[in-house]
Amino acid sequence: MNTRIWQAGRFEIALDKPKIMGIVNLTPDSLSDGGTYSQNVSIALAHAEQLLKDGADILDIGGESTRPGSDGVSLEEEWARVQQVLAEVAKWNVPVSLDTRHTAIMEKALAQGGVDIINDVAALSDEGAVALLAQQPTTGMCLMHMQGLPKTMQLNPQYQDVVEEVARYLKARAAECVQAGIAPERITLDPGFGFGKNLQHNITLIQHLPELMEATGFPLLIGISRKSMIGELTGEQDAAKRVHGSVAAALATVARGAQIIRVHDVKATSDALKVWEALGIIPE
Repeated sequence: MNTRIWQAGRFEIALDKPKIMGIVNLTPDSLSDGGTYSQNVSIALAHAEQLLKDGADILDIGGESTRPGSDGVSLEEEWARVQQVLAEVAKWNVPVSLDTRHTAIMEKALAQGGVDIINDVAALSDEGAVALLAQQPTTGMCLMHMQGLPKTMQLNPQYQDVVEEVARYLKARAAECVQAGIAPERITLDPGFGFGKNLQHNITLIQHLPELMEATGFPLLIGISRKSMIGELTGEQDAAKRVHGSVAAALATVARGAQIIRVHDVKATSDALKVWEALGIIPE
């Protein structure tokens, strides 16, 4: 069977086995790490370097918190948070992802260089985002499903059929990208766990990931790490202490075919995947 390749900027990422995307939050109001790495550039870079040592295949760098209830920040503030870190990690010969939903930030980062992937919780719905990415010959992207906006998305999310509705939305967003001239091998999709979804919605999506992949036809990038659903299932209120539940959830998605997993706790996740791979549990 031919190995699926994710075209991600300077890199062709083979998805023959799960890849780990390590999270570098440069946001002082992050729910999961409390702004630990937003204090200065050197702290953020040291954290990014450690993630790579721990087994990260991709670095995902973000300057705006999109946690439930968040208000967002100005474009100037978001760019100020990420600019220097992006410039430095661009020299490391590792796939670099920028977590942003704003076309203006994408444009600045792509012009600066060294950004291989745009990871967008709004699935390139900001004005001009699809056109901008269509102008880039190789930049990878992740299109995520979100019901509503971060400020209000968790107040009372409603679905008739969460799997079908998420699949339909993601398929439509991918189709718009392809129609604009973006090669399909540049696209991955994210169901958006915790983005306008309650605990049962999240559980149902995990249980039906194979159907979601079949319906959309694209690789899935999954981000569950330290999210509220882990807290609800385990009773752990401190997001930073949700390591064990997060690893279990990541493995559950890999067992159902997820190709990229976005995590905070890279070492724990990497070790778990190594054991699964040695035991032949990871799907071919």
